[in-house]
Amino acid sequence: MRFEAVLFDCDGVLVDSEPITNGVLRDMLEEAGWKLSPAECMRLFVGKAVIDQTVLIEANTGKPLTSEWLDEFRERRNQGLVAGLVAIDGAVEAVAKIHKLSNGRIACASGADRFKVEMQLEKCGLMPYFKGHIFSGHEMPRSKPAPDVYLAAAAALGVDPKRCAVIEDTVTGVMAGIAAGATVFGYSPAEAGHDAPAALIEAGASLIFTDMAALPGML
Repeated sequence: MRFEAVLFDCDGVLVDSEPITNGVLRDMLEEAGWKLSPAECMRLFVGKAVIDQTVLIEANTGKPLTSEWLDEFRERRNQGLVAGLVAIDGAVEAVAKIHKLSNGRIACASGADRFKVEMQLEKCGLMPYFKGHIFSGHEMPRSKPAPDVYLAAAAALGVDPKRCAVIEDTVTGVMAGIAAGATVFGYSPAEAGHDAPAALIEAGASLIFTDMAALPGML
């Protein structure tokens, strides 16, 4: 393998959570007075923590973004994920192969809160590969596009970030990986919830792939 460690984003890379999460967010924003289409909601919020978009949400709803609203969002989001979440096609098999190739030097570095990340990995059968190597942007000084979560993951694995591959599907995530000094592979299948190949390349991704089954061979 060309890299000493592989650092995976979670949402949209390992688990197909973005349509569920953004569906809940769109519904709650409409209830608050801001009507968006599913595509518009994806474009504005995919790859970003809701709390980091407080100014945007408050400007368009005319209401403060309260801790109670965020708690309700997370509760409704989690209910949706428990009911309908599945792994990205080919992700479990790809992770198993990469885990073996790298002698276990892989990590999940997500911008989401730890409860969500761990619940999703558990539900989709990925936890055995990542247990003990899960990093949440909510626990870092800065969230993506800052590199903090990837720097923390690389440090915990004892690997120079420059010797790491980062797997991302959004511009925000690619920027975080590049800022950490890693080589970023952009995952961009045709389905909604992933940024377009051109946008990922412009953000700094070294190459684009559309099939998780191809990833182990690319590394």
